[in-house]
Parts: sequence; C-alpha cells; structure tokens
Amino acid sequence: MSCLNPALQNKFAYLSNLIGNTPMIGIKYRYKGKEGIVHVKCENYNLTGSIKDRMALYILKQAYEKGTIKPGATIVEATSGNTGIAFSALGKALGHEVKIIMPDWLSLERKQIITGLGAEIILISKEQGGFTGSIKLSEEMAAKDSNIFLPCQFSNRANAEAHKNTTALEMSIQLQKEGLRLDAFIAGVGTGGTIMGVSEFFKEMYGEDVKMHPLEPEESPTMTTGHKVGAHRIQGISDEFIPELVKLDKLDSIVQVSDGDSIIMAQKLATVLGLPVGISSGGNLIGAIKKQEEYGFDSVVATVFADCNKKYLSTDLMKTEPVKEHYLAPHIELLDFVSLPRAF
Repeated sequence: MSCLNPALQNKFAYLSNLIGNTPMIGIKYRYKGKEGIVHVKCENYNLTGSIKDRMALYILKQAYEKGTIKPGATIVEATSGNTGIAFSALGKALGHEVKIIMPDWLSLERKQIITGLGAEIILISKEQGGFTGSIKLSEEMAAKDSNIFLPCQFSNRANAEAHKNTTALEMSIQLQKEGLRLDAFIAGVGTGGTIMGVSEFFKEMYGEDVKMHPLEPEESPTMTTGHKVGAHRIQGISDEFIPELVKLDKLDSIVQVSDGDSIIMAQKLATVLGLPVGISSGGNLIGAIKKQEEYGFDSVVATVFADCNKKYLSTDLMKTEPVKEHYLAPHIELLDFVSLPRAF
C-alpha cells in the first residue's frame, strides 16, 4: 500500500497517464540488398517528448514514498537537457521550484523549454567544468540548503529501475503480442539508465542469449577509452564520463556511430517516413541495423527513439550534413513502418 496521501496518489496517477505505454513500431529498411525490420520504442510520445519523463516520474514518486523529498522542496538537477525538461514539468506539476544546471553549449530549444516551464537555468561553461562542473555545483548547493532535493540521475538506482519496470516491461509485452522474442537491444548511453534497466529485465528473462549493446559516438568514445575524449554532436549521450549506473561488464559489445551519420539518418526518418525524432534516435537506428546485419536480418533487434526533433531546430539537424565515405545512412533505404499493439 502506498504511503502517499490521497492528493499525491491522485497527482501521480494523473501524471502516470501521460507517461509511458508508448507506441512501438517496426521500421522496414533495405541495406546491402537485404531487407530487415528494427523494432523501436517511440519515447517522443511521453509528456515532454522524451524518454527522461519515465525516470523523472519514477524518481520523484519513490522519493515521496521514502520521505526524501518534502512538499515545497527545491529540485536541483545537473543535466544535458531532456532530464531538465522532465523535472521542470513534473516538478511544477507537484508544486516545486526547480533549478536546472546544464552546460552552456546545449541547444537553444532545451534552454527555452526549461525556462518556459518556469524553472531557473544555471549555465556552466567548459572552463567551469561542463557536465562534471554542473554535478559538482548541484552537490555544493545541496550541502548548503537542506530544502534542496537532488535526483542524482547519473547514480540513482531508481533511474534504471524505471526502465526495468516500465520501458522493458512494455517492450516485452508488445513483442510477445506479435509472437516475437528479443535477440538484441541497442541504446545510446547518457546516464545509462535505459540500457541498464532494459538489460536487467531481459537478461533475467532470457539469460545471456539476449544481447544488450551500449552505443556511443565514434567522435567521443568515452566508454571505450574510459575517459572523456573528443567532441560530438549527439546531445544527451556520452557526457564526458562513464556514469556510475553503467556496468560495462554486465553489457555486451559497445556500438559506435558517427554523429554526422546519425544526423543524416534522423533527417531521413523525418523526410521519408514522417517520424520527427532527435539526433540520438538516428544513431540508435544505425546501431541497431549494424547489429541486425551481424545477427542476421531475421533477428529481432530493438532500440528507442529517445526524443523528438523539436529540441534541435537550431542545430545541425536542420542543415545539410556532408556525407563521409564510411557513413551507413546514405546506403540505408527506409521503406515503411508498421505499428505494434500498445502494451496496455
């Protein structure tokens, strides 16, 4: 039985109706003369248009149940954008003031959406430490003010639990309704919550037969090298360090994609199939197709579209991207997509 009072129980129930139970589609494509289908969870259908809504709602509800957040507390979070948007919306819905700390080089739309939701933004430059500087500042603020609640998305176990208990569960039900058994899942790593939660769910279900592949930009292979290297344009993943949640020894091989290739694929998803998604979604699809080529075009491979394209209108997503010789997207023909039944 929930320890939340009736008003909070109702509020969380209302918010839960706006988050999760997202569509899943099968994207049909042709590559190297062969046709395949990749199954995709469309997380751009959540309340604020990203997968981060799941984690933010789960963390806040758990915090209220444990008493680690009180009515009137200020929510402070360090983020690359989508998490900040999610906590801004949900925090306001629950009556909290929200302060978001984020690197100053992220997209204009992210900043505008957060301020449009009534939250305060504190921008951190590269010289001030970027992502790591943002996290350090949030911790310093909380140390000085006991009324501040830190979600701690990069280390909070509830982040992964949210995806184990919602994202992965829904995927499993939707695939099973079509008589399908998952062979592999690919997802870009920001906090690592998605890949770790989905991995835990399906590894418990199918053992080591199911493969879980974290994805990173080839221009900034943080997981491969173990430290920040290079720069990339896939906002929301590879944020300068390997998050505490990510346990590479429990995952399968790392997939790398180019940021330019990801941009071209995201553009194709919009202009060919009418699917308006962000840059990381293009990267996830390329990574999934790479793995499907490896496992066989009849394998069941899945990924996520983490967010919509509206947060990238001022970025290179809206520009002509030069094609490089090793890119896959120019050689992948998107044919069509089909919709799977909703989980619930």
